[in-house]
Amino acid sequence: MHLVYPAVLSALLFSVGVYGVLARRNAILVLASVELMLNAVNLNLIAFDVWLRDALHSGQVLALFAITIAAAEIGLGLAIVLLVFRNRETADVDALRELADRDPVAADRASADGLGPGPGGPGVEGSRADTGAAR
Repeated sequence: MHLVYPAVLSALLFSVGVYGVLARRNAILVLASVELMLNAVNLNLIAFDVWLRDALHSGQVLALFAITIAAAEIGLGLAIVLLVFRNRETADVDALRELADRDPVAADRASADGLGPGPGGPGVEGSRADTGAAR
């Protein structure tokens, strides 16, 4: 078998994965596209391992490591997506941009003024819960 066939198939899979990551808005579909890209890499690793007739089968070993990393990535990614979906009721990637901290300097000022969590803010010494006044 020629090396061209798996290489072309791998390039097509990787291209579809890149398109999915860049064009999709749903976080689940983005994760599936990342999986497509990882599988394209695995296909290349195994194809080149067979083509080079490596005695140690290094390509297959690296593919097993990539499969393990992909399984861990999809497990953590789905857990994060499910938590965000519970809180925000959407899996839209564009809606998640508001989770980012816009101005870290303003957040530090708010915690220093006692308006947010942090030193001197609510939940620290001197609040009602710590003095026993809430009992």
